[in-house]
Formats: sequence, structure tokens, C-alpha cells
Amino acid sequence: MSDDNTTNLPSHQDIEKDISEYLSKKYGDRVKIIGFHAQPELEIDSTISTDSPVEKKIPYIEFNIKPEELCAYLDEYVICQDEAKAILSTKTCTHFNRIRNAIENPLQAKRTVGQIKNNVLLIGPTGVGKTFLIKLIAKRLGVPFIKGDATKFSETGYVGGDVEDLVRDLVRETGDDIESAQYGIIYIDEIDKIASARNVIGADVSRSGVQRALLKPMEETEVDLKVSHDPISQIEAIEHYRATGKRQRRMINTKDILFIMSGAFTELEDIIKKRTQKQAIGFEGDIASKKKSGRYLKHVKAEDLIAYGFESEFIGRLPVIACLEELTVDDLYNILMNPNSAVVVGKKLDFLAYGIRIQFSDEALMEIARKAAQEQTGARGLVSCMEKTLLPFEKKLPSTNIKYLAVTQELVKNPRQELARILSDNDHLALHEDQYHRLFQEERVRIKELIVQKRGEFLEEHGVALTPERMSIMAKQCQDEVLDIRDACDIFIDYVKHIKKCEKNISAKCGIHVTFSDEAIDRILERQPLNQEVIKSLCETLGTTFEYGLGLLEQKKGVDHVVIPGAGIDRPEQYISDLVRDFFQT
Repeated sequence: MSDDNTTNLPSHQDIEKDISEYLSKKYGDRVKIIGFHAQPELEIDSTISTDSPVEKKIPYIEFNIKPEELCAYLDEYVICQDEAKAILSTKTCTHFNRIRNAIENPLQAKRTVGQIKNNVLLIGPTGVGKTFLIKLIAKRLGVPFIKGDATKFSETGYVGGDVEDLVRDLVRETGDDIESAQYGIIYIDEIDKIASARNVIGADVSRSGVQRALLKPMEETEVDLKVSHDPISQIEAIEHYRATGKRQRRMINTKDILFIMSGAFTELEDIIKKRTQKQAIGFEGDIASKKKSGRYLKHVKAEDLIAYGFESEFIGRLPVIACLEELTVDDLYNILMNPNSAVVVGKKLDFLAYGIRIQFSDEALMEIARKAAQEQTGARGLVSCMEKTLLPFEKKLPSTNIKYLAVTQELVKNPRQELARILSDNDHLALHEDQYHRLFQEERVRIKELIVQKRGEFLEEHGVALTPERMSIMAKQCQDEVLDIRDACDIFIDYVKHIKKCEKNISAKCGIHVTFSDEAIDRILERQPLNQEVIKSLCETLGTTFEYGLGLLEQKKGVDHVVIPGAGIDRPEQYISDLVRDFFQT
């Protein structure tokens, strides 16, 4: 080839440009060419997520919750474990309120150097609610939450997960919102599994190595969100460079991330018992009962955890220890009796997916609790026993016309026999449905009582009077839609606020101040189906119906305020006619 032909060849950039233009015409902007020709001199864009405390703002996280308020919230969902709930409520609220206080008071923020975080260690047997408690706290506080298993990690530099991946997972949980993630909660379960094994020769990278790897994140360190083993972060870095021409270094500081660890610690009680008996004098060593499991855990000290296989530096970063008690038969029964019980609610939703509604008798729940206690897996045994009992019904009933199921003690004891009787005996089926409706009414009474006890004050603070009609409406909504009592009350408050907003619209339309009486509001809330669109449509109709008559009253009689009674909702045309007639006759 001649030199002249060589000089006419297009450059690499020209070829790339031509191909890009062709692909853009054919496929649009969905397809692009990424070139690897000479790059411009790089400019580092070091984006650090942790600015000074003065500049941090967290308007979307509620940091002003008081410990008693959080503990009361946990009481609605978690049975017993009072000491653990008190410790967790107090220390988590203190942790996040200190953050808020440091942000609002820059001078105090300077005194936070070297502070010890309220990282928590939860000790208790399986199935007592450790994970459930932390999830509830994260939900109530509105902070990001991530759960990890300690057994999947190894010391940095070895094969296995990196503990800093938990911090990166927390950022992903927030939708890549670093500002929010740095105020999150990282929960690590099975932490007792990384206690150092005795008589191990060589590096114990999956146990003591993981403890050492956790030291810095638990206290304070900068974690790089872009790592070589994460292809997603690498792709994001390439896209950022192509868009800006700068390398981005994205970091998150763990100073304000709360770490909570938990484990069963099956052999820890023996270590504590041995220590306490050594310290006892004379006959005192025999006083402690050996029958009640878990009584020694309340006396756990750092030296016991070190003897268990943890390094002192690791235990030093877990200053708060909470012990959860083993659940008794009565505890398991109370869990099932709780209207917010995840076990019972979950099973109701399973059957409701087929249009079948179920109710449980108190005797049936006690029988399930007894069977679950025999499995010795805590609350997990409740799920297992519930599934074993109701699986035959869940399989068969969707293929029948049966829409109601009453779970009785007889059904729990002999589920297959009871199913056969329901399917073959019409009289027994009728009796069975009567039992369901009786249990349904009993549950409604309990829900109304709980609404008054647990949420009555809250409802009144938000302008919702506790009329019998409203209690019945809320209880019915809880049952029909299998709603949490707290959620049902929040929805109800929104409905009442929407009605008040409609009052203002009607007042503006009619030129006169209009309010609905409590009776009228109850009439509106009784409408089925009930939602904001139904309320809005009804109020618009009422405004149109009342407009002419109320306008006459305002012009002729000088009336400036009208309270609409229940009759005004039931028969609006008749009501406004009677109202105008009565005013003009006087």
C-alpha cells in the first residue's frame, strides 16, 4: 500500500464517530460506543459523603422519638421480653437523638470525638424475637436497615464476604442515598458463630479474623463504595467518568451507623454458671436452681464473652447487652392472641387469597401454643404448628364453595378428621359457620377495646372523636382488610382530615360556613366501599345539592354558619328543603 493511501485512512476517533452516528440513527440513544483511545488527563472528584456536622441535614428521619414512646410501640407487637425492649428502646433513641442534637448544636458536635456508640449485643435462644425487634425499631424510627449473617464473612483479603459489604448493602438499601445510609442500622445475626475456636493452629480467618475486620466499621471508618469485586460499582464508576471526565471516589463514614449483633450463645450459660459458682461461698453455690434455663444469662459480663471466644477489643465495642428470655407456653399463647400477631395475620391472608375467611378460638390458639412449645424453637414453632394444622384445609377448601373456617380446638387436635366432617356433613358445616360468625363478633369486640386502650388518646389528638360508630367502622375495617390496628387508625385519621377539607370546599362553593356534625361524619364513613375518592365524590354532590338553599339563607336571613346533621347525609334534598322552609317560616 502506498504512503498516499495510508495518509487517507480515517483515525480511530473518526471511525468511532461514524459508527456511533450510524447506530444512533438505527437504534436511537439506546446503543452507544465506548472508546478506549487516549484519555484526557484525569481529575479526581473525591465525593465524600460525610461533611461536617454543621452541614448535615436529615429532615426525612424522625429523631425526636422518646424511649417510652418506642417501647410502647414494641409492646403492641412483641409479647414479654420487657427488659430487652426497655434496653433497646432507650439506647437506640439515645443514639439517634444524640445525632440530631449534634447536628442542631455544632458546638456540642465538637465534643463527640472519641465517643463510644451504643452498639448492642442481643443474647437469647432461637425464636424469641431478636430479629423481629430490630426490624420493628428500624421501621418506627424510619431509618435504613440491613441484616447480615456473621457466618458468611471472612477476614478481609481471604476468600469470603467482606464485612464492609454490609455498609455497601446499606447504601443500596436506601437507593444509593449515602446521606440517609449513614444514619442506618446494621444487624448481624449468628454472631456467636464467629467466637474463636479452641485449639486452632494458624489464622482463624472465619472467626477471630472477622472480629478484627468488624472493629473499625463498628467504631468509625471510611468505607469505599467502589470495590474491585463489585461489577455494578465498577460500571457506575465508568459511566460517571464518561459523563464528567472525572474519577469519583464515593465514601461513607460509619460513625453514626448503629451496629446490633445477636446470637443464641448456647454454651455461654455454662461459662457464667461456672464463674458465679466459683465466687459463691459455702452452701451458696447450691442455692441457684438448675431447672430454669436462661437465668444465668442476665448476669453475663465481658469476661464471660471473652472466655466464650471473643476478643476484648470486639466486646469493648458492644457496650450494651440485652438478654432475651426463653418463651413459655403462656408466652406463645399471648403471641397468638395479639391482634398484630404475624403468625395469625399471615395465615388469614393466606386463606383470604382464595376468598376464604378464618377465625381462631382461644382454645385452638392455646392448643397450637402447647404443640409449639414441644418443638423448643420459640415463636418459630408457632409457624410450623400452624402450617401442619391448616395445610389440608388450605389445599382442599379453595376447590369448594366453603368461604368460612372456624379453627377450633377439635380442629387443631384432629385436622384431617375435622376436614372430612365439614365436607361430608351439611349440619356440621352449618354449625361450623355459626362458630365462625360468633368468633368474628368476639374478635370485633376485642379490637374495639384495643383501639380505645392503645390508640384512643392518639385519635383524639388528631381530631377523631371516639364515637361507638367510629369504633365499629375501624374494627370492621381491621377485620375485612386484615389491617394492623395502628394502620387502620392512621387511615381513619386521613379520612376525617379529607372530610374536613371537603367542608371548606363546600363552604367556599355555598358562600356560607358549613361543618359536618359527628353524626354526619359517621354517616359518610359508613359508606362502602370507603376511600378518599368516594368521600370526595359524595361531598361534591352534597355541595351541589346545598348550594342554592344555603345561598338563600345567607342572603335573606344573614345566616353565616350551618351544621349538617346525619339526616343531611342520608337525605340531602329533603334536609335542605326542610331547612330553608323552617328558616323562612320563622
